[in-house]
Amino acid sequence: MNLIQLYIPLIGWVGLGVVLGRVLPSIVAKRLGLSLFWVGVPLSIMIFLRQADLTGAVWMAPLVCWGAVLSGAAIAGLWLRAKGQWPSPTQGSFLNASMFGNTGYLGYPITLALVGPKYFAWAVFYDTLGSTLATYGLGVAMASNLGKNPAISDHSNAIQRTLSALLKNPALWSFAAGLGLRQVTLSDSTESFLRIIAWMIIALSLLLLGMRLSQLSSRSHVQKVSVSLMIKMVIVPLIVALGVSSIGITGSPRLVLVLQAAMPPAFSTLILAEAYNLDRDLTVTALAIGTTGLFLTLPIWLRLFG
Repeated sequence: MNLIQLYIPLIGWVGLGVVLGRVLPSIVAKRLGLSLFWVGVPLSIMIFLRQADLTGAVWMAPLVCWGAVLSGAAIAGLWLRAKGQWPSPTQGSFLNASMFGNTGYLGYPITLALVGPKYFAWAVFYDTLGSTLATYGLGVAMASNLGKNPAISDHSNAIQRTLSALLKNPALWSFAAGLGLRQVTLSDSTESFLRIIAWMIIALSLLLLGMRLSQLSSRSHVQKVSVSLMIKMVIVPLIVALGVSSIGITGSPRLVLVLQAAMPPAFSTLILAEAYNLDRDLTVTALAIGTTGLFLTLPIWLRLFG
């Protein structure tokens, strides 16, 4: 029943986004993306954090994320070594697809739908202090070394870009603000109104996801992509599940961490591919196949850990 309740709006909003992405000018998706990045998603984080439970081992979530990212990097690195020498840009995109997941635009609505607002903090900590820092830190450093553009591959330039991206990321600032605003008391009607706004933002995020998917055209490197997605969406979540279970994290918190670890490659990997001249075709294919493949893997994680 949880999956049915999730899939209907998920498929509906993403599907509507795909349709709109094909008929509307591309500038619409760009402006919607900027609006959500600077206003929508930060606002939803602050609203949902008011209902989240911050007790227990919630502070472990970022550490779990970094463990997942490094596990994906290690397994993908071993695979690359076994397969021989691939071009550096292809290696970079393969590693990105194996390491960095869509824990924000896709992870948030899935966590909220399947687990509820009470444990939303686990997803936010995983995304803001884990995925975001890893993508724009480790991801930028790696892309700057493996990309084709020598002007961007300069290490000092890469460090500046990393720090700038982190400092300008509104999700981190809204995360801090949301923690502080938890102490502010609001009326029940105001809280209900804010929750409606937050869920509307989640719906717009799914709409944007569909619009971006409609703009993806490449379907090359399917075999390489299949391996990276197996690492990212199957092997790494199993490692996370075993790891957190061994330290006593079970139940709903464990499910949130597994779901976040099992998210398909993030759209930020495409940003890195374009900025540092990595293998864009491989990245685009990983995004398309990974996002649609999530519908097949979600029932597995719910069956095992739900």
